[in-house]
Amino acid sequence: MELPTVSLNDGNTLPVIGFGTGSLRGDDGIAAMVSALETGYRLLDSAVNYQNEHEVGEALRRSGLPREQVQVTTKIPGRFHEEELALQSVRDSAERLGLEQIDLVLIHWPNPSQGRYVEAWRALVRAQRDGLVRSIGVSNFTEQHLRRVIDETGVVPAVNQVELHPLFPQQQLRPVHEELGIVTESWSPLGKGTVPLDSPAITQPAEAHGVTPTQVVLRWHTQLGAVPLPKSANPARQRQNIDVLGFTLTDEQVAAITAMGRSDGRRFDGDPDVHEEM
Repeated sequence: MELPTVSLNDGNTLPVIGFGTGSLRGDDGIAAMVSALETGYRLLDSAVNYQNEHEVGEALRRSGLPREQVQVTTKIPGRFHEEELALQSVRDSAERLGLEQIDLVLIHWPNPSQGRYVEAWRALVRAQRDGLVRSIGVSNFTEQHLRRVIDETGVVPAVNQVELHPLFPQQQLRPVHEELGIVTESWSPLGKGTVPLDSPAITQPAEAHGVTPTQVVLRWHTQLGAVPLPKSANPARQRQNIDVLGFTLTDEQVAAITAMGRSDGRRFDGDPDVHEEM
């Protein structure tokens, strides 16, 4: 299966679906990633904080796939936002991954109490200019954070990876991304088990299209123009999660799923990736 792509503002592309690697470590993690690559995923999403960059690189090598066919993402943690530290973080990630060039590097989150994310962004601009990184972006940035890095550097992030799922559809931030030319990536696209997959807004289109509720939710992401990053170590689930392009939700079905979003706009609890100490 060859996945279609979405275009980035720097002329590069990303597959319309990626593979999250958050808790995949050790030999089992490598096996899960190799399975994902064999299934057809061509984007592996990692981070320094996931402590699995070595495994990602090893999975890529064991897959036997040509390097240019697989994209690898990693992220700079909040503790490395000083410009030179951020640049060294990227170099260290490349070494752990065993790659001469990383396809996409993100700032993992703005770490607002420290307030040095513009420095980290300047480091990524340098890393891209020097060829160490192909595309650069951010994660968990608000509109204010995005506009500040653009205003201070003149460089627009290619990607903002944020929490996005039916209970938190990012209805305010997605239009900002569209205005600025930023692609939205969805971490935890199924809400870490919080999304009620038995909701009629999900089960009715699942029955109508002969697919699973999970597939409906992932298709909803792609039709919003977002790139979901589902994670599973189960080969059967991996195949199911990537097989979401053979049907199309109606505008009404997309709207009904989006309407499941909490009216107060709160995030769900339990994001392990966004903590001050990181």
